[in-house]
Amino acid sequence: MKPSLPNPCLCLVTDRSVGDEKTMVARVAEAVQGGVDLVQLREKDLHGAQLLEMAKRLREATGGRALLLVNERVDVAASLPADGVQLGEDAIPAPAARQILGPEMIIGRSVHSVDGANQAASEGADFLVAGTMFASRSHPGEEPAGPTLISNMARDCSLPIIGIGGITPSNSGAVIAAGAVGVAVITGILADPKPGEAARRLKEAMMVARSFLNSG
Repeated sequence: MKPSLPNPCLCLVTDRSVGDEKTMVARVAEAVQGGVDLVQLREKDLHGAQLLEMAKRLREATGGRALLLVNERVDVAASLPADGVQLGEDAIPAPAARQILGPEMIIGRSVHSVDGANQAASEGADFLVAGTMFASRSHPGEEPAGPTLISNMARDCSLPIIGIGGITPSNSGAVIAAGAVGVAVITGILADPKPGEAARRLKEAMMVARSFLNSG
């Protein structure tokens, strides 16, 4: 059975360059204990067996408490197997990924425009990761689109949307209010000396925003 995203959904994108590389898997495990629902393995410098080994370590560390997606490497996702794959805007089309992964894995697509969101939906993606929301250390030269991008996407597209880029507990509510089911974070969790607490603060802020919307 294909997994579905929780609402709200806190996604952690891995980056070994943030903090001590040797402790990244342990920090991801702490973050999952703190409330991370989805871990996206994105280590573009790792190839083949190295990436598969990292995926195995993350799968063991998360202990089934969070979904695990592999960035773009459909072969690694299928081999593990992971819960799905996250495709970049210029990656292979979702139907091609689906042929390899089968019907029970989820496929996310990174998008930066309403047109990109609509195309991803028409190709069969299961959810979208939309950015950039706010100024971000991981994309210093990128002009943020803000939560308005999500509200514009949500008017035309019914897929679940996760916002990414410069998200903190103080601004995550605006992303949820715009129509996102969740947020994705890199340094906001991995750079924190207590990643579990960082994840907990983000999750609590998202849940407050979701409760406020539901009460209205």
